[in-house]
Amino acid sequence: MAAPHHLRVEHLDAPTGLHVRSPRLSWQLPSGAVRQIAYRVRTGAWDSGRIEAEHSVLVPFAGPATHAGQRVEWQVKVWTDLGESPWSEASSWEAGLLGPGDWSARWIEPRDAEPRPPAGDRPAHLLRRDFLLGAPVKRARLYATAHGIYEAFLNGVRVGDLELTPGYTAYRDNLHVQTYDVTELLDEGANTVGAVLSDGWFRGRAGAMRIADGFGERTALLFQLHAEHEDGTVTVLGTDDAWTTSTAEIIAADLMDGQQSDLRRAQPGWSMPGFDASLWAKASVASGGLYDDFARLTASPAPPVRRVEELRPRSVAVLGSGHQVVDLGQNINGWIRLALPAAAELSLTHGEALDADGDVTTDHLRGEDFQSGEPLPAGQVDRVVTGDRAGGVFEPRHTTHGFQYVRVEGARAPLTPDDVTGVVVHTDLRRTGHFHCSDDRINRLHEIADWSFRGNACDIPTDCPQRERAGWTGDWMLYVPTAAFLYDVAGFSIKWLRDLAADQWDDGCLTNFAPDPGGRAVQHLPAEILEMFAGSSAWGDASVIVPWELWRSYGDLDALAEFRPMMVRWVEFAAERARTRRHPGRAASRPEAAPHEEFLWDAGFHWGEWTEPGVDENAFRTADHGAVATAYLYRSASLLSRISALTGHPEEADRYARLAEHVLAAWRTEFLAEDGALTPNTQATYVRALAFGLVPRHLRAAAAERLVGLIRDAGTHLGTGFLATPYLLPVLAETGHLDVAYELLFQDTEPSWLTMVDRGASTIWEHWNGIDEAGVAHASLNHYSKGAVISFLHNFVAGIRPPADPDPESAGYRRFEIAPVPGGGLTSASATLDSPYGTIASAWRIEENGAFTLTVTIPPGSEADVRLPDGRSFRATPGTHDYSCPTGV
Repeated sequence: MAAPHHLRVEHLDAPTGLHVRSPRLSWQLPSGAVRQIAYRVRTGAWDSGRIEAEHSVLVPFAGPATHAGQRVEWQVKVWTDLGESPWSEASSWEAGLLGPGDWSARWIEPRDAEPRPPAGDRPAHLLRRDFLLGAPVKRARLYATAHGIYEAFLNGVRVGDLELTPGYTAYRDNLHVQTYDVTELLDEGANTVGAVLSDGWFRGRAGAMRIADGFGERTALLFQLHAEHEDGTVTVLGTDDAWTTSTAEIIAADLMDGQQSDLRRAQPGWSMPGFDASLWAKASVASGGLYDDFARLTASPAPPVRRVEELRPRSVAVLGSGHQVVDLGQNINGWIRLALPAAAELSLTHGEALDADGDVTTDHLRGEDFQSGEPLPAGQVDRVVTGDRAGGVFEPRHTTHGFQYVRVEGARAPLTPDDVTGVVVHTDLRRTGHFHCSDDRINRLHEIADWSFRGNACDIPTDCPQRERAGWTGDWMLYVPTAAFLYDVAGFSIKWLRDLAADQWDDGCLTNFAPDPGGRAVQHLPAEILEMFAGSSAWGDASVIVPWELWRSYGDLDALAEFRPMMVRWVEFAAERARTRRHPGRAASRPEAAPHEEFLWDAGFHWGEWTEPGVDENAFRTADHGAVATAYLYRSASLLSRISALTGHPEEADRYARLAEHVLAAWRTEFLAEDGALTPNTQATYVRALAFGLVPRHLRAAAAERLVGLIRDAGTHLGTGFLATPYLLPVLAETGHLDVAYELLFQDTEPSWLTMVDRGASTIWEHWNGIDEAGVAHASLNHYSKGAVISFLHNFVAGIRPPADPDPESAGYRRFEIAPVPGGGLTSASATLDSPYGTIASAWRIEENGAFTLTVTIPPGSEADVRLPDGRSFRATPGTHDYSCPTGV
């Protein structure tokens, strides 16, 4: 019998710097086992003994609480139907600094020029300190964070492989500390620790409006080094008044605008012992305000941002203007690494599209000044001045771009693909899901949706990696089920949810993106300024729906409990708005409110069915979005009732169930006719109503027929926008219109997904006509939201589906369904998912004789209901099983 394997701590593999004293442990059962009967966990100093329990995912560690800096090795053995297993291979976790009392370092600030340069033109700073170690080092850790973006150095070597640290969070409440193993970088005797520090998200220009200084006006650094010696002594060294500072060769660094470097200003050896820093200024020790709040220092529950892949350019073209255009062949988030010529001044403009002359265009990526309405620069321009000698590389690690193309100006000789490398940068998420089918264009659609998510997973889930890079709540709310199939996004989502909760207003309102540089303070600004940036239905409902999807995919009950207070405050906010406000149009047509309007949420600003084809985008500002908002109020109240029951709050479960009943009745009274007709009469209204269970059972068929009628009236084209598109094909499949779902999937005239494929997209577009028939670019070409359609490929084409309403015995794919629904001319499809219990697989094909054959794999400790296209069902236990429909499909 084999041993348990795939040991994990929280949602990470052998984490270092964990900010949890008693973490949750997970493991996968030995191959061939059906179920776990008992388990036993041991560490070096503790043994649980045999525990009778079936659970092997997110099991609370019952041993002694971990103290700061402690490394714990652990193993597990299990008893299954196969018997007693051997002990697993050892895994580990290591705690970081767990509380304010663990810190002795002080915040330090570099010296800014006076007057301080404007945002976008501020240089990066170097900070350093020399120190001595009087004995050999046995073990050493560096704990590091910053207000801004930092890179750490020890004795001339860059520490670690993380990028854009400390990441983007609600810095006033959550600031992440990175823990590095630096044992091999320290020497007995002379040593030097240093850092490069730039504006980053803390005070750089951020968001669509390029607002600077969102969290503060000064950058700062906090380092603490712990060196354990062979003789048992410990040296602790932190940032303090012994540090010195100078400006870096990075003469300007901004995440939106780009990075400018003058390599002639480089100071070789600045982070090594023996460097002459006599002309450097003293760094300033900082105190007061955020600097005194060490309680906000924590560790990220997510994997870090890294350089995860490198791409060789597809081509480098020389234009008549002398400009050179690099084509990576793929739209990415990241930067390029460029081999440098001598004595050159180069400008690198990054973009997603080319104009008619083959040059890079960024006109479609320009944001807008909120107050003046004037367009803003697109940014994404790096500049570098080289030294007198050729050689070396330029790699701008203090910015990031969304791009496929780079215009290079100033190069005197033609570049080749060997001179340029595309560096893909995003959160280093563990891949979990794959899909393939017999149609190449559908496979390509899946690939570009995957790339689009990767381009928008740089520490937070963003809407786009170029124009805004904001953590829009609505985008992640609708895409998280798709992402949770492709990657392990549990820790990534929890990290983001903590920032959303931190920024929640006193009245329960939530802003439309997280983190929000304005934080809770913006709630006191005039309402006419705030309405577009907070309180929208669906966007705020991410506070409920995202944790619920984590429950479905990962079985994380603690996440439901942690974020339930945020959910309660949001639902109460929405219910209060419904109770106390009315849309002006409804008030004018019905001066006296009807009784059901107490539960009708129609007033205030809502994004509604954003980017609905054929709808004036400006019309949303005054439109009545009551059908959308009330639907989401019902959805969130219903889920909150279920979540309250799961987390041990039965009275509140009953309360929110009653609220959901009232909201449902109000929605039906206002928007549903007796014959199943809905108002507004749009595809999106029908899709949402059927997906959320707003239509009574006896009218579902009629409502579905009306939806199909609207689709046919549009020439068998979709007419949904932002919110309803992910539900469109599943609703059609579940209401008996699978043929129409496949027709829409394979539609290749605009608006459609395959239009993007046929026009050469390498990521999902924000608008259906992102590249129009004339080849002109519109809006963002990397917006993952419409790519949520690939969940239809996972859940229906391949058929792997988690329960819609899981209990603790089924959540996290402990119980699930495999029910493929072939169609659209596909002759085969397959998908795999590395679930918390192991690999789930579904693969089917249509044989030459017309028979449908299906092979499924069920991991140990779980089971599945397998449903064939002919309607027969089977209960599948762990192992691999084959099925067929003798009559064909």
